[in-house]
Parts: sequence; structure tokens; C-alpha cells
Amino acid sequence: MSTQPEQVLENQLVAQLQKLKYEKIIIKDENALTANLKTQLEKHNNITFSASEFERVLNILSKGSVFEKAKTLRAKQHIERDNGDNLYFEFLNTDFWCQNQFQVTHQVTMEGSYKNRYDVTLLINGLPLVQIELKRKGLEMKEAFNQINRYQRHSFGAKSALFQYVQIFIISNGVNTKYYANNRHQSFKQTFYWTDKDNKRQTNILNGFTSDFLEPCHISKMISKYIVLNETHKILMVLRPYQFYAVENLVNQVENSNNNAYIWHTTGSGKTLTSFKASQIIMNMPQVKKVVFVVDRKDLDYQTTKEFNSFSKGCIDGTDNTKSLVKQFGDD
Repeated sequence: MSTQPEQVLENQLVAQLQKLKYEKIIIKDENALTANLKTQLEKHNNITFSASEFERVLNILSKGSVFEKAKTLRAKQHIERDNGDNLYFEFLNTDFWCQNQFQVTHQVTMEGSYKNRYDVTLLINGLPLVQIELKRKGLEMKEAFNQINRYQRHSFGAKSALFQYVQIFIISNGVNTKYYANNRHQSFKQTFYWTDKDNKRQTNILNGFTSDFLEPCHISKMISKYIVLNETHKILMVLRPYQFYAVENLVNQVENSNNNAYIWHTTGSGKTLTSFKASQIIMNMPQVKKVVFVVDRKDLDYQTTKEFNSFSKGCIDGTDNTKSLVKQFGDD
């Protein structure tokens, strides 16, 4: 396999992202990152923060673990203005995910226990939500995976810890590219290739992967709808491509048809997670009152309830009594 300098690959990737309408911005350090964050949040929310008001915003952002910060990212926010008024704002528009501000930067330097310089960072409304680690062609992708793990230990949590808001990591040597959720306890085996609808892998970061997976609306949709916050293990999970397409088609069937549909897949493919995410999205549709999950064996009933509740505690209700079931169907 021929080799290519990592810097050449990085420059080509940034140029391609600019063609996808990412705004290129130079961010060298923490101060530049927070200054840009203020500007982008003001633009996104159509408001202006005073210096002291923005300090309150940074205080909100600084709290909690990666899992808790993922919740903060998705929640509506509130601070008290300098004059005592209430100010409501958001970090991310998860309902209209294309209506966010998209930027790309590279070579951001952060100093924690060690000084680290990151390859390519995608900023959404000023927050670093996607981190891309590149290696030159010919090197194993696991080297990039291990390097991100070092960043997590050494500098992601430094100072205001804004890099703990990363939702999706991407690792690539140009020829092969994989993605995974921000969960520092997972192994390299839990990294995924992206595919198109025909299950063709988009492995080359410059030829297929970036235009498909990193297109602003798509990556924002992945973060807004297809990251699962696992309440039991307090970790982030991201759907695999076949799960994504399955849910998209199920949701489309509910929205645009009165016909039935089915998804078929093998044992161990994550069908329960697929059904949970589909149910969660469908439940948010105004025309849907209930989602009913039916299984044909008691052991599956127990397993499904346990897994659903691990994804979102208390999200599922069940009964072994017909009278209670009828009452549940009629209960708002």
C-alpha cells in the first residue's frame, strides 16, 4: 500500500468539508475555542451574552461526566441575566438538526497532564462534537483509536473540558475509516464501518465517507437522533448503519403509510436497540399515542423490558393481566 503524509490527508479532508459548507476556522487553544463558542451560541440562539452571563454558560458546560454532558447538550438551558431576567437558550437544535452552525478546525492544542494537538474537529454551534483522528496510509487504524484514548486521559477533561462533549469519534488512515461513540470503556471491536443503503461500505474518508456520513445535516441527525444514552451503564451508544436505515424506514412507514412493515435481522445484531430507538422516535410524533411491543416468549419479554429500561429507565410498562392491559391501552 502506498503511503501518504498525514498532513496531506488532513488538508484534503478539511478542503472537502469546506465544500460541504462547513466554515473553516482557526482555533489554536482553549481561549480561542471558548471565544468562538460564545459567538456561535449567540448566533444560533439570536441573543447576546455579557461576559458574566457567558461565564454562567461555561459553568453549566463544565459540570458532570461525559454521560451527563451528553444530557446537558440535548437539554433546554436557562441562566439569569445580569438584570435579573430569565434567559432560555439551547446548545443543540435536536428537532431541526440542519438548523445548527457547522464549522471545521484542525490542529487545536489543549494542555492537560500532557500537551496534545488534535487532527480535525467538527464544531456544531461552537462545541466540539465530532473528533477525527488521522493516520497516514499504511498504518493501522487502531493506532488512531489508541491515540484518542490517550487524549481522553491526558487533555479532553482539562480546563473547561469542552472536548468531553464529543459525541462521535472517527478514525481513518485514508483508505479505511470507522466511527464510534464517545465511550472510553469500549474496545476497538466496537468501532463501525459506515455503509450506504445497499450495504456497501464507505471506507475511504475522501471518497464516499465524508460526503455521506459527515455531510452537515447527516452528522447532526446522527448526534440528535441516533445516539442512545444508556442509563444503566451511563455510556453513549451510536447505531450501526443497518440499524440507522432500519429505524429510518420504520419511521417513514409510520409517517407516510397505513401498511405494515417488518425488519429482519440475525441473532445478536442489536434488534432490541433498533426497536427501542424506533419506538422512541415514533412516540414523539403528535399523531402517535402508544407504541406496543409484542414478543412471543416470556424470556424475550423479560429480556426486552430489561434492555429497554437500560436505555431509558421507566420507558416501558408491562402486565400479565388482560384487564390491566385493556386499561393501559385506554390510559393517556
